[in-house]
Amino acid sequence: MSLPQSSPTLLLIIALLAVLGLIVLVARFKLSAFLSLILASLFVGVCSGMDLAKVAKSFQDGVGATLGFVAVVVGLGTMLGKMLAESGGAEVVARTFTDVFGEKRIHWTLVFVGFVVGLPVFFAVGLVLLVPVIYALARETKAPLLLIGLSVAAGLGVSHNLLPPHPGAMLALATLGGDVGKTILYGTLVGLPAAIVGGPVFGRFISKRIVVPTENPLVSQTSEAKQHPGAGLTLFTILLPVCLMVIATIADLILSVDHRVRSVADFLGAPLTAMLVAVLFSFWSFGNRCGFSRAQILKFTEDCVAPAASIFLVVGAGGGFSRVLTDSGTGTAIAELAQNLPVSPLILGWLIAALIRVAVGSATVSIGMTAGLLAPIARANPRLSVELLIVAIGAGSLMLSHVNDGGFWFVKEYYNLTVPETLKSWTVMVTILSVVSLIMVLVLAKMI
Repeated sequence: MSLPQSSPTLLLIIALLAVLGLIVLVARFKLSAFLSLILASLFVGVCSGMDLAKVAKSFQDGVGATLGFVAVVVGLGTMLGKMLAESGGAEVVARTFTDVFGEKRIHWTLVFVGFVVGLPVFFAVGLVLLVPVIYALARETKAPLLLIGLSVAAGLGVSHNLLPPHPGAMLALATLGGDVGKTILYGTLVGLPAAIVGGPVFGRFISKRIVVPTENPLVSQTSEAKQHPGAGLTLFTILLPVCLMVIATIADLILSVDHRVRSVADFLGAPLTAMLVAVLFSFWSFGNRCGFSRAQILKFTEDCVAPAASIFLVVGAGGGFSRVLTDSGTGTAIAELAQNLPVSPLILGWLIAALIRVAVGSATVSIGMTAGLLAPIARANPRLSVELLIVAIGAGSLMLSHVNDGGFWFVKEYYNLTVPETLKSWTVMVTILSVVSLIMVLVLAKMI
């Protein structure tokens, strides 16, 4: 059974109602993003005139296609982050950077530490890893805790929202296509300046107005490693998958399609292979070498998978929603409308992602939904850099984190802040990250 096919205008109205309904379900009625995305997808499919028998299948196909690309990579990244935490490698990196760059420049140092540590781990994981270091360094250097804490959070935030292999960027790559290595390169060029402005620069301003105690009962060191890994080995392990992906991109640029070295580089630089290599290497660098037994390493890898399950569900549902929008013709209608607007696709991607992020609270949902909406526009504009579009969408997903975002509460609790103080510090900081990142994207777009 099928309903009459809807007009392009009606399709746009249906899509708008679906997005608004999704926002209301999550923000007002506190329904999970996973269930809300399913309901929004079914609403679009039924109301747009799709064959009713194909609506559910369209959603399921989108979930399968998305998770087939994203789930394994995210799972491996979670394992790598767990090994980093248990070995004490994050603290080693922070201490080494401090010794090299000096105590007076600790806040400048830690924005880079946050960025590096944030490459393989989720924001919340990275924050929990580095919070003991933040408090210890604040006591030792007498620097304001909020200055150090926001510097770390800024580095972690741009890594999580802008760069693969995090789920938002990986989902956008799966939806829009594009090169992983280029996305990492552009995300780094955009994210680091933004993190510097939002972290050390803004942190210096706000830390004079909000004084935070340097003691917190929540903060404790959990690493039970008999021997911590060296700084060089820790950095090498964290950056190994990124290096493999970048090497693959370079090989694609300078070698012919049938070149043997290019084939090997592409194999090792595929996100799945690169993350697998890094995880297996971490079993030695963060595991056996640090005194952990095989049984302990197995327990670490099993314990860290369960918390990622909710992420898989949301990411998969976001992919299903995107597929229904595409199959119903809604994506094409949106592309036709957007192409007639005097707005750059980069700005449009940033704006849509920002609006969804503010309403829903999840950066991953924001990136996934925006990528699905803009996929027809990206295909219709061959001169558009897909990688820059992905970074612009990620920048929008940083916008105005508030009480509907889990990261907001992590920062509040671990930094000993009240809700108003968190809004004045963390919420303003991520908004700065978002705006500066957009500016950097537009600058890069003029140069490439």
